Amino acid sequence: MSAKSTRNKVDDLADIKGLIRERPWLLPSNRKLRHLEGITLRNLSFSQPSTPKQSKTTDDELLPSTLKTPTKLLALREKKLEHSRSSIDLHSSSKNERPLAGREEPGGLNKGAKLNRPQIGNRRRRSTLDWTNAPPQVRQKKLEDVAEARLADTWFSLDCDGISEPIYVSEIVGKAMNFNFRFFDLNTYGPWVTRRDQLTIKIWARTEDTEPYRPFLELQVHMRSLQFIGKSLENFRHPLPQNCVLLHLSDGIYTSFTDLPLDEPVLPAPVGPKNGQSGQPTSTFDELMRLSNLDNCVEDALATREKLTAQINALLQKQKIDRDLIQSAAQAQDSLATTQRAVSIAQKQIKAGQARRSEVQKSLRARRDAIGSGTLAQRNARSILTSAREEYVEQQQLHRETQFDSRGQIRRICEDLFQIYPVEPIPKKTLAFTIRGLPLPNATSPSSDAATTAAALGCVAHVTYLLSLYTSASLPYPVTANGSSSTIYDPVSSSLQSEASRMFPLQPKGTARYRFEYGVFLLNTDIELLMSKQGVRTVDLRHTLPNLKYLLTVLTSGKGELPGRKEGRSGLRSALQGEGLDRESSTDGSLLEEGNDGTLSMFKSNGKNSIPRIQSPLGKESRRSVGKG
Repeated sequence: MSAKSTRNKVDDLADIKGLIRERPWLLPSNRKLRHLEGITLRNLSFSQPSTPKQSKTTDDELLPSTLKTPTKLLALREKKLEHSRSSIDLHSSSKNERPLAGREEPGGLNKGAKLNRPQIGNRRRRSTLDWTNAPPQVRQKKLEDVAEARLADTWFSLDCDGISEPIYVSEIVGKAMNFNFRFFDLNTYGPWVTRRDQLTIKIWARTEDTEPYRPFLELQVHMRSLQFIGKSLENFRHPLPQNCVLLHLSDGIYTSFTDLPLDEPVLPAPVGPKNGQSGQPTSTFDELMRLSNLDNCVEDALATREKLTAQINALLQKQKIDRDLIQSAAQAQDSLATTQRAVSIAQKQIKAGQARRSEVQKSLRARRDAIGSGTLAQRNARSILTSAREEYVEQQQLHRETQFDSRGQIRRICEDLFQIYPVEPIPKKTLAFTIRGLPLPNATSPSSDAATTAAALGCVAHVTYLLSLYTSASLPYPVTANGSSSTIYDPVSSSLQSEASRMFPLQPKGTARYRFEYGVFLLNTDIELLMSKQGVRTVDLRHTLPNLKYLLTVLTSGKGELPGRKEGRSGLRSALQGEGLDRESSTDGSLLEEGNDGTLSMFKSNGKNSIPRIQSPLGKESRRSVGKG
């Protein structure tokens, strides 16, 4: 079997066994303090490790670097050690054992006396796990006590020879057994520290029993003697010893212990000849000669490389002047191109600045002209404002007088309407009123007289329509005052399609009951709007006559006497004497008739829907026909 095939099989076997670990990047001679990034402590223990008794002779087989063959590994695997559940050594009892029966003591002492035979049987040692069957609370307390006894607060410091003070002091990590300290950077201390390869690590610890911090561990570390563990501890399966200090370098984790298996591959067992003679394969003469020839070729190649390097350096030295001239010419061309680009950019900037200056000058001239015209307009406005202020004061005074006069006229007109359409309460009935002697119930009922109800609603519709004109308030539902045949229009509802369906009568006879009730509701809504315009709140929308009386009372209230009627064509008399009006016949059929007491009465001449006479206190001078408004 050749050496090459043996080496390949060894490599394959080593890969299968998983004995080849990761390799560090730094050589041992290159490890310095500048590569140190952090320190961690594992398996903290304050008890001294017990030294096991020497049970066999120490030889080379115990060394980790001893060659391990498959036969030896198989023999080691067959040894199975079980956990001992005792703390008593049986060797102490062997001293008290007596010799076997029938054997005499050496030296002839007590000859002929037979010794007792030792007892045969399994000797049981005292169990140390006396709390195995204890309750869970006791077991938990025992485990907590054991864990707290091993916990401690720890910190460390790094010292170097020749420096009195520590170069680094870590933070305090408390209540732990495995300590992960914060990483650090020693490059800030300069080359005097970072180029060293030796340092002293001092670890200080404190438990609950020992209050002050005490020196726990002092370790002299030489960077060249560290052993590489791996890039991380995740793939490292070898158990770490107690109080193991791990150094984190830039290429991985190192420590200093000697019980790690080396990276040497396990060689297979050599297969010898059957006659018992052992032989080891070696290189042949041809291979040795080939190796010598390769060595000579390498030496010749190195010599040729040195010669070529010297020739190239000589040629470069001769052409140095030419290269310097070429380089200086290229630099001059680059400088010229840069200067030309800078000049062109400066020229563009100058042109842009000049254009901007002309625009700014033009804008300033326009602003000056605008300021001049604005100043002139302001002077004219000031002169106009003086006269306008005087006129404004006069207009305000006139407006106040007009408002006062209009309120007085509205008060007088509403007083006349209140006398023409008197709303009086019905005795011994709550919230029951009559308009011109016609009772109108607050809620329409079938038992009421249809003609009386229609006549009363016609008077209410007429008063509502006139009040909307005098108070300048538009009604959302327009009213057509036509005596007992009055109607009201609904322009709002979207469910009504035709114009005829939007017109609702204010008489219960000859129409559907729901249309009559809806028309009364719309009339009450108009009265509510007029009351809201005057700032009056409606108590109940269904109270038609109480709401109307309340509205007329508010409109006729005021201080002082009622103003008189204006004379001239602007008064009522001029309106009654206008063109197209005649007392005997009018367009709507309304007539004014003089009574015996000098009052005026108005009635319809068609005979069907006549309304009661309207008494007017105006006298004979105001007897004229009145239109529908």
